[in-house]
Amino acid sequence: MNQRGRKKGADGTKSRELFLTIAKEEFANNGYHETKVSTIVEKAGLTQPSFYLYFQSKQAIFQEILDSFRIKLTDLTTKSRLSPGIDEHSLEDRIAEGLSAILKFFAENMYLTIIGFYMSAEADEIKEKMANQIKDNLLYEQEIGYFHLHLDMKFVSESLVGMIEHLTKTQLFTGLKEPEALAKEIVQFLLYGMIRGYK
Repeated sequence: MNQRGRKKGADGTKSRELFLTIAKEEFANNGYHETKVSTIVEKAGLTQPSFYLYFQSKQAIFQEILDSFRIKLTDLTTKSRLSPGIDEHSLEDRIAEGLSAILKFFAENMYLTIIGFYMSAEADEIKEKMANQIKDNLLYEQEIGYFHLHLDMKFVSESLVGMIEHLTKTQLFTGLKEPEALAKEIVQFLLYGMIRGYK
């Protein structure tokens, strides 16, 4: 490929990413129905035909944004599973580390998270899948001896997702808590509860 071809490809990648960046903000702030391709194009400083070089429709760009959120969240939730052989004294930190990675992703991608976790028609489905993944992780971790056998891990996983859903909006997006600090507080609450003398 010659120099001109490389430059054109690089410019195309930049234009595509710019459309995606602006679309995330527009969808998050205005909702799907109120967001217009013409607005995305105008804010990008590009042309309407250039938009349709990369995306067939408004639905197509929205779906790509939503899929990118779903894939990343699934990956981070999968990676949060504890492996065998973790020292008891390191367990709290290791759990918090996995949760912190998810919260950090949310904090660094606020518009994407608003779309995928709160706004889209698939948001409930995404949260349900996350809860099921966490439940599977917890059942495995219960099996290898980290947690009490009597715990209902479906209840625990749904409680955790509910906490994440609410605290992301009230603590993370508002800047009241950093991801690491919020993760630590959630983990300490779940592991030790509210009664004095358990830690």
